[in-house]
Amino acid sequence: MVEKSGLELLITVVVGADDDRSARDACRALLRQVGGRIVESGDCSDEEPGCWSVTVGVSTSEPGTQAGPAALARAVRTFLRDLGPRYGGHRVACEPPTAWTVIDDPDLVEALVRGGERLLVEAWAGSELPDGSGFDLRLDDPDEPAPAPEPVLSDVDEQGRPRPRLALLVDVVTERRAGAEWPARALASRLSGRSTITDWTERPPVVRIVLDLGPSLGEPAEIVANAVQVLGGNGWSRLRRDEGSVVSRWSAAPTPPSGIAAVELSVAAPAPGTAERQPAR
Repeated sequence: MVEKSGLELLITVVVGADDDRSARDACRALLRQVGGRIVESGDCSDEEPGCWSVTVGVSTSEPGTQAGPAALARAVRTFLRDLGPRYGGHRVACEPPTAWTVIDDPDLVEALVRGGERLLVEAWAGSELPDGSGFDLRLDDPDEPAPAPEPVLSDVDEQGRPRPRLALLVDVVTERRAGAEWPARALASRLSGRSTITDWTERPPVVRIVLDLGPSLGEPAEIVANAVQVLGGNGWSRLRRDEGSVVSRWSAAPTPPSGIAAVELSVAAPAPGTAERQPAR
């Protein structure tokens, strides 16, 4: 659908459904149309009752190839035009390594996905798609049953001690909270299949979204370093310790007129003894 140019596409749909399986089934027609695979899905009914998000990945390039802002934006626009004449006029925001657009017209989304309400299209450069949090690539085949998901990592280890938790902070230049949540969730989906928005603040022209990405294995510095590698890109700060947390930050300079302005990854080391009496899950 998009010519090879060092790019990968992520298409995330918010769909009204009874459960995860129903949400995935609703996206089968979109999968056949764009030739992608489901890489992540999750329940977002805490924000919109009865809603699930499904992310489809479309590989459009050979690995290792880099692409600039113009190619990123062009890939999104080309994808929209390929969807049909009613989709091509949506505004595309770009802040390397990503460009994106949001379609929040339920009629347009419903034409692509049964029960669809909103759709986010992203083009990424220089990093791989998430692995689907344990979902087999056979999910691309609508005749194949869904495999059982891998066990979710518990909040505490075998001795009842709390595991370190990865947090993601995203500053987005936008006029609305919804305009910040989409790119923040897109970044989170590359790191975890278990993300929750824990806070947000509005300081015009920036909206800040903070997400808890759940428990992680390893030492705090190792967890943050691995997350930086997954997100990719240049300009990340060196790991630093800040009030008991390990932190790395990326920021755009100068601040862009729209899009992602800064990203921060952090892990707070668990306080000794905070869960000594909790049983392991």
